[in-house]
Amino acid sequence: MIQSGSKVSIEYTLTLDDGSKVDSNVGGEPLVYTQGEGQIIRGLESEMEGMAIGDEKRVRVEAKDGYGEVDPEALREIDTEQVPEDARQVGAMLMAQGHGAPIRVAELRGETIVLDFNHPLAGKDLNFAVKVLTVE
Repeated sequence: MIQSGSKVSIEYTLTLDDGSKVDSNVGGEPLVYTQGEGQIIRGLESEMEGMAIGDEKRVRVEAKDGYGEVDPEALREIDTEQVPEDARQVGAMLMAQGHGAPIRVAELRGETIVLDFNHPLAGKDLNFAVKVLTVE
């Protein structure tokens, strides 16, 4: 049974409310984490407590317990020249050193570009279908 300190492996499929699939490891490598160490999002980890090998569950994680709400302070306006030419379009994803999540081009404003440093899943409720494969 999963409890704090358990090493757990799961398979999962993550979808959004519109039914779009964001990620899945079904048929691939399992996700391995240690329960209680914050290695997976808080809302999912709390729902895993008490599950056993072979258990399956559907878990809905509200944005606040997933990747958080959209933070308007995470929008930054920079000079267009600081963004590679091929990424100067709304929706383009950039990576920056020291920033784990991709950065999205949110808006073009002539000589400047607005970058969104929020996690791409911020503000979204998450739907997980999980299956416990192992518990140590």
